[in-house]
Amino acid sequence: MTALRTAIRRISLSWTAWHTTAIIVFGAFALGLLPFVKMGLVVNGAILGAIIAVGAIGLTLIYGILNFANIAHGDYMTMGAYLTLFIVGGALSALGMEAQGFGPFTFGYPTLIALPIAVALVAAGAIALDVAIYRRLRDRGVSAVVLAMASLGVAIALRGLVQIVWSGDAQHLPRQSKPVFHLPMDVRVPPDAIFVALVALALVSAVYLTLTRAKMGKAMRATADNPQLALVSGIDTQRVIWWTWGMGAALAATAGILLAVFQAQMLPSMGWRFLIPLFAAAILGGIGSPYGALVGAFVIGVASEVSTQWINPSYKPAVAFGILIVMLLARPRGIFGSSG
Repeated sequence: MTALRTAIRRISLSWTAWHTTAIIVFGAFALGLLPFVKMGLVVNGAILGAIIAVGAIGLTLIYGILNFANIAHGDYMTMGAYLTLFIVGGALSALGMEAQGFGPFTFGYPTLIALPIAVALVAAGAIALDVAIYRRLRDRGVSAVVLAMASLGVAIALRGLVQIVWSGDAQHLPRQSKPVFHLPMDVRVPPDAIFVALVALALVSAVYLTLTRAKMGKAMRATADNPQLALVSGIDTQRVIWWTWGMGAALAATAGILLAVFQAQMLPSMGWRFLIPLFAAAILGGIGSPYGALVGAFVIGVASEVSTQWINPSYKPAVAFGILIVMLLARPRGIFGSSG
C-alpha cells in the first residue's frame, strides 16, 4: 500500500499556494480587461473553453499515463460528431425517430440518444487501435516520438475515412431555429450553449471523482508515475491502459459532438483544427493535471474568442499558439505542472 501511495504522483491533483496565486493573478488580469471587451465574446469564449476543457482533459490523461502526445485526439472528436450524425440520420431515422427542437434546444431528442452510442463506439475504437497498433509498438520498446508519429498516421487515416464516407462538405445535425436568451450587457446566449456547458460541467466533475474516489482512478494515477511499481503492487496495468484510452477517447468524442452542436456544423477537418487549442490548454495548465487542463482551456477559449474583437477570426488558432509559446518560455511546466 505504501508503494501504491508513492506511485500516485504524475497525474497531479494537489492544490498549492502557487496554484491559488496563479488563479488570482489571471482573474485580476481578466477583470481589468472587462471594460475594454464585449461581454458577449467573453461568454462565447467561456462556452468554447468548456468544450476545449473536455477534450484537453482526455488528452492530458492519455499523456500522463501513456507518456506520448496523441495527435489523433482531435480526429476522435471528428469521429464522435460524424457518428452521431450517422446514427441520427440513419438508424434512428429508419426507426421513425425524427425530431428537431427538443425543449429550448435546436437539436431533437434523437441527438441525445445518439450521443452516448457514438461516444461508446469511439471509445471502443480507441481501445481496438491500441490493441492493433500502440500495444505492439510499446512491446517493441519504441520511443514516445515513434508512438506520436503512429498517432499522426491514425489521424490522417481517420480524417480520410470521414471524407470518403461523408465527403468534404459541411454537414449539420437536424436542427430547428430557436430564440436566443438575452442577458444584461447585450449578451446573447444560444440555447444550445447551456446544454454544452451543463454536459461539460458534468463530465469534468465525473473525471475528478473517478480519479480521486474510484479504485480505477487511483490505479490510473499509480500507473502514470511508475508502471513497474504499479504492476508489482497488484495493479493490472494493461487494463488501466485500456481504461485510459476509453476515457480519453470518450471525452474527445463528446467534445466533438458538443462542438458540432455549438457551431451548428461539422467538417472532416474540425478536430484537426481544434488540436492546437487542445494542446495549448493541456500544456498551459500543466501536462498531467486535470485542474490545469480545465483552467488552461478557459484561458485559451476566452482569449481566442475575445481576440476576434480586434483581429480576423481565422487567427484564433494563432492566439492559442501564442499563449502556449509565452507559457513555455515563462513556466515550461505550466500553471499546475508538477515540479518533480
